[in-house]
Amino acid sequence: MPSDIALRIRQNFAFLTSVAIFCLIYLFYHLVHPKGFSSAVMVANSDEAFTLALVSMAQTVPVLAAGLDLSVGALMTMVDCFASYLLSGSATPVDLELAGVGVHLGALPGGTAGIVAGMLACLVIGVLAGLLNGLVVVYGRIQPIIATLATGAIYLGVALFLRPQPGGKIDEDLNWALTNSLGDFASTVHIFDDGAAPWFAPFSGVPTPFVLLALIVLLVWVPFSRTVTGRAVYAIGSAEGAAYMSGLPINRARIAAFALAGFFAGCGGLFLAIQTSSGNADIPQAGAYTLNSIAAVVIGGTSLLGGAGGVIGSVFGALILRVISYFFRVFDIAPLLQPLFEGIILLAAVSIGALRVLRVKNTLELFR
Repeated sequence: MPSDIALRIRQNFAFLTSVAIFCLIYLFYHLVHPKGFSSAVMVANSDEAFTLALVSMAQTVPVLAAGLDLSVGALMTMVDCFASYLLSGSATPVDLELAGVGVHLGALPGGTAGIVAGMLACLVIGVLAGLLNGLVVVYGRIQPIIATLATGAIYLGVALFLRPQPGGKIDEDLNWALTNSLGDFASTVHIFDDGAAPWFAPFSGVPTPFVLLALIVLLVWVPFSRTVTGRAVYAIGSAEGAAYMSGLPINRARIAAFALAGFFAGCGGLFLAIQTSSGNADIPQAGAYTLNSIAAVVIGGTSLLGGAGGVIGSVFGALILRVISYFFRVFDIAPLLQPLFEGIILLAAVSIGALRVLRVKNTLELFR
């Protein structure tokens, strides 16, 4: 039994390191924060971290299959712009201005049904965009980094077509319910009209984005990772030739990996629109999210060679990057220094992950 525990620790050393680093720096952050450890601070932190966590999850799945998706930030931005039209909650006629041209759409579905339909439409758009990435990679036989660079440019073009200027309006109740605590969510959707139940009181201060993130991991990632397709994604990253000889569905797994990445990125774009109550085709922001997602994947312990790691580690990697930015506000440090500290932490994470190379006696073991 002790040997099994030691083996698991060695196998998950990078992930456990990222968890430990996050816990230490986040605890220190709360100790130095003027408001201390409070629900309001945690809610604000979770709002800022949610989108990057989802984009990092989106990056992780193709990386596990020995690919790299450079379109996740652009895809997130495109869904953000779509959401700014689809989540207004209004049943009145809608006049859009697409690339300077006025377009009359007529009345969109209103009320709760319209919001739910709009959210589902945004997620479908994300999945279809990810599916397109997978089809181009598999049947176009193009390297993922090149294919997604091209499709990412297309998604940014669509986003700019939808929102040449930042704008739009998200339903106010939806914004309030999903960007605050569970208590605010319950009161907004009228779960407890006569006052909160006693059993709910201890959980009322939990940030709603944190619960949403946990649900996405438990209801989407965990079941997928236990399917044949999910295991094939890991097998491709570990040894694609062996996976092929074993009869695993290589093409299907690759396509599914990119489609799932599109779903995660779509979730991130959807939440970003809800959080900001608008849509914005911000090209620098899209690039920053893509690069930070790669950094979060590495910090979270997922190998860029594929086959090892998981989205939970990437979530902690994203949280570490976000906590670094929180420190800059607390200590009033010049924001221009933030990339320096992020780069140091990323280099440290990569170095820790590369320690296994030093333990390899036969250099042939480095080539999978």
